[in-house]
Amino acid sequence: MQISFEAPRCYALVPCAGVGVRAGAAGPKQYELLAGRAVVAHTLAALAAVPRLAGTLVVLAPDDARFEHAVPHYAGWVARVGGPSRAASVAAGLAVLRERGVQPHDWVLVHDAARCLLRPEWVEALIDACDQDEVGGLLALPVADTLKEARDGRCVSTLDRHAKWQAQTPQMFRLGLLQAALAHAGEAVTDEASAVEALGHWPKLVPGALENFKITYPQDFVLAERLLRTR
Repeated sequence: MQISFEAPRCYALVPCAGVGVRAGAAGPKQYELLAGRAVVAHTLAALAAVPRLAGTLVVLAPDDARFEHAVPHYAGWVARVGGPSRAASVAAGLAVLRERGVQPHDWVLVHDAARCLLRPEWVEALIDACDQDEVGGLLALPVADTLKEARDGRCVSTLDRHAKWQAQTPQMFRLGLLQAALAHAGEAVTDEASAVEALGHWPKLVPGALENFKITYPQDFVLAERLLRTR
């Protein structure tokens, strides 16, 4: 008897349930306008331009009433199952993907809604680098600046930046591994790679781009606006 094996597919998962306190916006930063569109609309447009993504799931807060207005032409999946932390929202989103037929061996690329300068070619590069990898990986940048440890607004020491990388997203792992990792690590983890690391795995670092920054503080909106308008 011949046993057929379906090749793993790739899906995107976008946690979009945060409130963006540090961004200084009037509401969730993912709905602020940049270059005439909501932040998350730019993000989803980039993901929609990646042919190898079989689907995209956006995870919203249960009481979110703004998404459909902010992204009126979005044709992907939406689930209002977001939790109090990023890890909780991602875990809930993974459960929804399982309900929709995504298999444990399929790849899930988790991407921040607020990394709105994402380019499709960066996603393609991540998929190329991780598709045959046993663990998966993430976009990241080697740290170029001198790192300081601070206390009360003053430097108390200089940290060794050798072999230090700044994590970005997407972060690409198999659904089954990521579910197990998040269940083991709990809600304190700030990205998927750290949860996978906690299980003893070493995620692959795939060089990203400086432009792929996450909107976090008020000044980030100004820079993102400028970059979007000059593309």
